[in-house]
Amino acid sequence: MTGQVGRVKVIDGKYEVLRELSTQGMVTLSEVRAAEGVTRHVAWFAVATPADRQVFHAYRTALRALEPAGLTDVVARPGAYYAVWKPVAGQPLAALLEQKVRPQETVDALNATADTLAAQGYALDDADLVTENHQVSVAYLRPLTLPRTPEDIAARNAQTLAPLKAGRVRRRREPGAWLSFVPGLLLLGGAAYLGAQAVQIYLNPPVREVVSVTGQEAKVAARSLTGAGFRVEYTQGQAGGRAIGSIIRQDPAGGTTLPRGRLVILTVNNPPAIEVPALEEMNVGQARDALKDRAMLVGKVIKIDGTLSNTPEGRVIAQLPEAGSSAQRGQSVQLLISTGISAKETWLPNLTGLTFDQARAHARAAGLVVTSVERQPSDQPENTVLEQTPAPYVRVDVGSPVKLTVASARYSAPSRPAGNLPLPPAYVPPTPVQPEAPQGTEPTTEPVTPDAVPATPDTGSTGTGTTTPPAPETAQPTTPLTPEIAPTEPQTRSVNFEYVFPGDLPAGNYTVVVRDDDGERQIMPPTAAANLANRRANSSEAAVVRGNAVFVIRRDGVDYATVTP
Repeated sequence: MTGQVGRVKVIDGKYEVLRELSTQGMVTLSEVRAAEGVTRHVAWFAVATPADRQVFHAYRTALRALEPAGLTDVVARPGAYYAVWKPVAGQPLAALLEQKVRPQETVDALNATADTLAAQGYALDDADLVTENHQVSVAYLRPLTLPRTPEDIAARNAQTLAPLKAGRVRRRREPGAWLSFVPGLLLLGGAAYLGAQAVQIYLNPPVREVVSVTGQEAKVAARSLTGAGFRVEYTQGQAGGRAIGSIIRQDPAGGTTLPRGRLVILTVNNPPAIEVPALEEMNVGQARDALKDRAMLVGKVIKIDGTLSNTPEGRVIAQLPEAGSSAQRGQSVQLLISTGISAKETWLPNLTGLTFDQARAHARAAGLVVTSVERQPSDQPENTVLEQTPAPYVRVDVGSPVKLTVASARYSAPSRPAGNLPLPPAYVPPTPVQPEAPQGTEPTTEPVTPDAVPATPDTGSTGTGTTTPPAPETAQPTTPLTPEIAPTEPQTRSVNFEYVFPGDLPAGNYTVVVRDDDGERQIMPPTAAANLANRRANSSEAAVVRGNAVFVIRRDGVDYATVTP
């Protein structure tokens, strides 16, 4: 959370940047001027992703365990992640390693510091170390974007401590060492007494009352118990309404009497993180319902003028924490609510021919709200805007409602249903008729063919003039054509949509369409999941369908569920 005051860069509103010392990955180390003119170093983390946030939290955990002498403050909140360091007096580690003779006490302290850093995943060269009065202090700890392996840490420490082998270590000299034989004689005389006391303490260790630390911060609670002589171990748990990192249980409970050195187990409140939902453009009631689904609360509500953001009255302009960030159950979200757009008029262009989504975007940009959508059968593509209120270019107050009439699929029901066509009767072929032989002639055994029948004699020729009748033609059976049966048209009917959306409805925009033999038609426009979760949805009027019909619920264009009427 940096800003500019004039030409001076300021961090978090209280640290004036004098110069930037280094930049390593997402961490920028700057020299700043703090309150009362003191100089400090600020390690600023540019957190943009959940992975960046995880890197910072791992760094903060290491700082809490190491308690560096140079650390003065660690800040972790949305938009501001940084650590503040102060100068530490002492001799740099490089100067100690260049000495030919080094005190034994300093070498021992350096080895102990190396072990402490390694336990937190850091090597000696990851820290700026100083020595003073045989003590080694951490003046600054550089963040790590990737964790180091134990083998890498051991190799780096061996390289850093290699100069110790080239020099000489000055052994610790105990004062009065030349009189060591005198205490030895005294020890021999009192060995029996001390042994008896040790056995008595071992068999009857001193007991103390375990103090109650429930509700305290984990680090404070551990110090209180270890100061009383008890050992402490942590375990993770979760409890609503408790501060994160506080103690929610202890075993044994407070008030129990135990011998010193016994183990006390502390359960630290560490609930799993959840994602903050997007609340922009919702009213307070809708925002409260959306947060309730995530077990979160509406926090402080601040009302500001919505003129600059063109936000209608009662709608959310911004939120803190921002949408998509990590939060804990029970955490509150602050809201900035618009008081409306003061003393301002607006207008809408001609929306006819645009899609519903395009028209709604124009209304939102003009500071208006689409509150009513009416459907009208039309030959235009579905969801095309046919009419609008207010009319194009009419000036109205910002925040006024907008009514749209959009096209729906046109259909026409048949005048009367078509019945089944009757089937034709079964075909029976006719019986062939045999011709009779003429009288006075003998029947012939050869068949009479049409070529053997003489033609009709000429009336002018001589003869009797008698004609032979032609042989009758045999009737050939014909197959009657079977009429084609026209297909029966599917009948139309009216169906209603009814569905109860689950409480854990995934985030997204949901639409409902009806699918029948004529295709698909939308019956519910895109609606956010926060407005549908745990609610019953039904159509205001029956949908007329033809043939087989089914309602399809889609989430962001992908089929989510089907409902058969």
